[in-house]
Amino acid sequence: MQMQLCPIGEMEKLLVAAACDECSKGAVREAIRLAKVCSSKIYAVSVVETNPEYSALAMDTVEEAAIEVRELLKSIKEQAEREGIECETIAHRGGDVHRHLIDDAKEVGATLIVMGRKGRTGLKRLMMGSVAEGVIGDAPCNVLVVPREAGLSLQKILVATDGSARCEKAITEAISLAKRSGSTLIATSVVRRESDGDKARANVQHVKELAEQEGLAVETVTAVGVPYQNIVNAAKERDVDLIVVGRKGRTGIKSFFMGSNSERVIALSACAILVV
Repeated sequence: MQMQLCPIGEMEKLLVAAACDECSKGAVREAIRLAKVCSSKIYAVSVVETNPEYSALAMDTVEEAAIEVRELLKSIKEQAEREGIECETIAHRGGDVHRHLIDDAKEVGATLIVMGRKGRTGLKRLMMGSVAEGVIGDAPCNVLVVPREAGLSLQKILVATDGSARCEKAITEAISLAKRSGSTLIATSVVRRESDGDKARANVQHVKELAEQEGLAVETVTAVGVPYQNIVNAAKERDVDLIVVGRKGRTGIKSFFMGSNSERVIALSACAILVV
């Protein structure tokens, strides 16, 4: 199934974070697909990571990286324009990559940031990477994280809830996405103790009631165990192509992300994740 309608009502400007490695390919691909369906403009942003000391010592290396970034942005612009999409490119040099992305998103009024995620193995996979971490922590809008091989057909959407206030916007967004794209909606809640089973069931029942008000049927899934593991497994078992999670208010990156279940879902999921 291909998206027939823009899944988000107002998506005029998409900012896609482009990097000269494999990790941003999925983000670029899906940003172009979304922009075509939603008649959006794309802002492709890339940053040459450097600092004054490094630039002075390795000027040739920095210039080579800058040329590579320009070629990457040119390629993205050509891809977008072949699909009839307006695309503006922005290149920066500096050490604080996520800050450039956030500042650009604010300046252009982006309604969605689309970015990739580095593929990792072992314990490091539990962390999504400092750039993604920083962007999600400070973003003025929703952030779509797309692993390289992930697609976004929106056939099945999973929304994870722990019953907290931050999940309400994620639930609303997931219901809206499912309604506009004709998707199957799955609600999941995971608790760590059997004694909290009633809470998990109440959490997914809340989603079900809200969705039914919009004419949507919802599959509910509850589990006992480690939340991020169960969320990722539920998405994999049901062939979900988008997980929707909530984010706390912007009160500092480390206060929310370091070691959080949402971060680990983002780091480990094989499908795209929308952080609301």
